[in-house]
Amino acid sequence: MFGLGTQELIIILGIALFIFGAKKLPEIGKGLGKSIREFKSSVSGEDEETPAQPKEIDKDSKKSNT
Repeated sequence: MFGLGTQELIIILGIALFIFGAKKLPEIGKGLGKSIREFKSSVSGEDEETPAQPKEIDKDSKKSNT
């Protein structure tokens, strides 16, 4: 995983714990996980909404307005 060993991950987790505190880390992890899931679903097109079809303009009514 990105060439990080166990020692590096422990150091990074310790720094994050020091900066954000124990109460804030689960919230940050939950938000990060949700963001990653939404990104993956949007890339794969699973949650893709069909775009609205543009309305066709009647050529006769357009000519009469000008």
